[in-house]
Amino acid sequence: MNTTRTRRVVAGAVAALAAVTLAACSGGSSGSDDTKGGGGGAGGTVKVGFSQLGAESGWRTANTDSVKAAFTKDKGFDLTFVDAQQKQENQIKAIRDFIDQGVDAIAFSPVVETGWDEVLQEAKDAEIPVVLVDRTVKTSVSDPYATYIGNDFTKEGETAVAWIKKNAADAKIFELQGTLGSSAQVDREKPVDAELGSQIIGKASGNFTRAEGKAATEAALQAYPDMTMIVSHNDDMALGAIEAIQAAGKKPGTDIKIVSFDGVHDGLQALHDKKFNYVVECNPVYGDQIADLVKKVVSGDDVPKRTIVPDEAFDQTITQETIDARKY
Repeated sequence: MNTTRTRRVVAGAVAALAAVTLAACSGGSSGSDDTKGGGGGAGGTVKVGFSQLGAESGWRTANTDSVKAAFTKDKGFDLTFVDAQQKQENQIKAIRDFIDQGVDAIAFSPVVETGWDEVLQEAKDAEIPVVLVDRTVKTSVSDPYATYIGNDFTKEGETAVAWIKKNAADAKIFELQGTLGSSAQVDREKPVDAELGSQIIGKASGNFTRAEGKAATEAALQAYPDMTMIVSHNDDMALGAIEAIQAAGKKPGTDIKIVSFDGVHDGLQALHDKKFNYVVECNPVYGDQIADLVKKVVSGDDVPKRTIVPDEAFDQTITQETIDARKY
């Protein structure tokens, strides 16, 4: 039991003359899609620890900016933000630090799906609710988090597959994977492999970064000279792929079609410039929704177990006005 947190919760309850019991501080569970968060921080400043997985892409930067804009003091938050630099060990350390600090809630975007059992159990034992952001986890811990908010990566993959089947049914595909073991990589890849597996001639991870996407594509151009399409798990890797394709004397978007995910400004500009062929959005700007969920969880309100952020998809008919009007 985190005694520091317990003292603060009880003191806050007395000061507010709230008719609550200590039982309200524990994260309850149910068999429905809703979950009830703990108490602590309700009616006052909410102390939140947020562990961002890194700054590997334009998408991640936009997501971080949205979070920081939402969790401000004037909106009732005391935010401790930690960039994990794409290392799980850094995130685990940050979460343990948040527990020691007695925060009211922990939010984090997990680098990979597995390896969280111990630290999630520690947060649960300390009665600190956890909100998963963007990516999910696989864990043996019972009722390990209060709620998840993010995009439907599997649906995004299905959207890309539908476009490929309609517009490039005979494509010979090189799949440019994201960070291996991350839910974004795993879930986007499932429908692509299931529906287009016979057309995939090779795959490699670019770790969601532009530099590694370029390097992976350079190697793929040598290994798979007959490829006609790249399916990239994010825009930054696909932008690196453009550089490699052009350096090899080929024309991106024509000689080698590119289907990508995210919808960041540079990616959509490449789509408008006919260097990408199709982009499935993964909207990163939902900091206000995260903040609203955190407040509800800390106050003990019922919240949905999953909140899915709506996405769009774009082809080469996108206008410059549309790109310039977007927030990221």
